Amino acid sequence: MNPRQALLRQLPSVDSLLQTASLQAAVAEFGREQVKQHVRQALADWRDSLEKDGSDAALELHKDKLLDLLSQRVLHALQLSAAPILRPVINLTGTVLHTNLGRARLPEQACQVLQSLGGQSCNLEYDLETGKRGDRDSHLQQELCRLTGAQAVTIVNNNAAAVLLVLNTLARDKEVLISRGELVEIGGSFRIPAVMEAAQACLHEVGTTNRTHLQDYREAINAATGLLMKVHTSNYAVQGFTASVSEQDLASLAAEHELPFVSDLGSGTLIDLQRFGLPPEPTVRSVLEAGADIVTFSGDKLLGGVQAGIIAGRADLIQRIKANPLKRALRVDKLTLAALLEVLKLYRDPERLPEKLPFLRDVSRSESSIREQAQQILPALRENLGPDVAIEMRETRSQIGSGALPLDLLPSAALVIRPEPKAGGADAALTRLAAAFRQLSTPVIGRIHDGEFWLDLRCLDDSQALLDLLPELSAQACA
Repeated sequence: MNPRQALLRQLPSVDSLLQTASLQAAVAEFGREQVKQHVRQALADWRDSLEKDGSDAALELHKDKLLDLLSQRVLHALQLSAAPILRPVINLTGTVLHTNLGRARLPEQACQVLQSLGGQSCNLEYDLETGKRGDRDSHLQQELCRLTGAQAVTIVNNNAAAVLLVLNTLARDKEVLISRGELVEIGGSFRIPAVMEAAQACLHEVGTTNRTHLQDYREAINAATGLLMKVHTSNYAVQGFTASVSEQDLASLAAEHELPFVSDLGSGTLIDLQRFGLPPEPTVRSVLEAGADIVTFSGDKLLGGVQAGIIAGRADLIQRIKANPLKRALRVDKLTLAALLEVLKLYRDPERLPEKLPFLRDVSRSESSIREQAQQILPALRENLGPDVAIEMRETRSQIGSGALPLDLLPSAALVIRPEPKAGGADAALTRLAAAFRQLSTPVIGRIHDGEFWLDLRCLDDSQALLDLLPELSAQACA
């Protein structure tokens, strides 16, 4: 009998492993069935490794410690399975509204409400005055109508869903007139034409990519037309020889033919961002005042809240939209509504909004304050990464992200790290460095650019939080 066969015969049974002191404690914490599943998997993995391992000497070393090693593997697997899959990270990518990192961070008030409501029943669709069934949209109706000037609102799970629901309600089996230059791709390869197709509306392009005139819409209106639509190109810009039709003109043309005019603002902002030193962006109120019947926009972009699609406008059209069976499929839950309401309440005091809303605080930070923060962190970073890593502070440009204000970059400062290439070359060293930051107890996410690892500090609220993590870095792992 060869050594591998002998070791395979010596493998403990599932029951004998479960009787070890460490796994008995695990059974008390995780439950017998879960521990048993991980024991079976550990034994199966060990058998596979024995059959593939070509070193008899290495196999001999495992004999005496086999039971303990298998128990430790099971415990490690149990701890990994119990750990949260979604984890807080520190966003140092230079993109404020990073889709992959959850977009806008919530203010403290919203986090507190989520914690209090998460484990409790609430009056989501219950009218406390009448004791009868209520409307979940009613909790945000007053606040949103006050902020936007809309007659009514309804909420769904994101802006793509908002557009889908509006089109399916108001233009199903009808034509939707839209400028060819506004047939945008929203992220994740979701395109306006595809959304229209899913909504069972018929796309009717007017104008050209760079120039569309009111006459183009006028000539395209026919008996099959369901509505006129304008999409705000928030994730790109066409410059040069261009022309587009204003909301006012489109609203007048739509009213002339008794057709709804829908404006998809996408990012959607509720206040004039120029007061905070940011580029101008059309507000929901300004578009409604220009004559739009319906405006759709996101809750987690320039608004600074949770993922949601908000539909605001004429009460009669909103009522039709809410009566669509798709509305139930696309509706949001109590936590989304509660968090969004707390964010909206902050807009009652717009002058102090940057103090309380993380998105506005991040984008309105001065370059000098970020540079000062970088100077504070730089010595600790050098100390923990060791002499084989070159680190310096550089000026950079942050972006707002998520398709918002694509041409407008924010002056910022970054800590730029260039590891000394060793085994595997420069690319391998950069990969190891980025991985080391991701493997911190609170992962730190930067970006690799032009052979260097960049940590843009614009979104770093708490310098100490990063400083406390740096001792976890291994100079050897990062080199």
